[in-house]
Amino acid sequence: MDRKLEKLLIRFITENKQNVYQLAFSYVKNADNALDIVQDSIHKALSSSHTLKSEGSMKAWFYRIVVNTSLDFLRKQKRIQLVDDQTLELHGPISEDAYHDIDLEKALEQLPQAFRTVVVLRYFEDLKIEEIAEVMNENINTIKTRLYQSLRKLRIQMSDEILREVK
Repeated sequence: MDRKLEKLLIRFITENKQNVYQLAFSYVKNADNALDIVQDSIHKALSSSHTLKSEGSMKAWFYRIVVNTSLDFLRKQKRIQLVDDQTLELHGPISEDAYHDIDLEKALEQLPQAFRTVVVLRYFEDLKIEEIAEVMNENINTIKTRLYQSLRKLRIQMSDEILREVK
């Protein structure tokens, strides 16, 4: 990787640190874990910066690293989970980041991982369909289908939730 591209990568990471943190947090739902993921992602990006082809693919390339690092973390947590969530909540810190819309957060959590990732990248990270396809290493039509199906499922879940609240 040439020096210019490396400097651009560092600037990109610095300018987008909040978005990258939010992306990691959307997976792990814990501030400290999200910060760890961001730190690991930055380390991985700088270590493998020679694989970055151009400035134009930088965002998708780095977001793919963050998504994969988040998924790796979640896989490891499933194997390691020593304490159940209720016990952890009783002994853990009270304050934690949260979405502004709890119903939306619940609906998003019910989506399969691949579908949730498409929605988060599209609407929370404002990536284009082509960039999402690159991040997820999928066909553009697959991403479009997942996005459409995700939105349909979210609409149904949110409608059901509203109906339950009205009753």
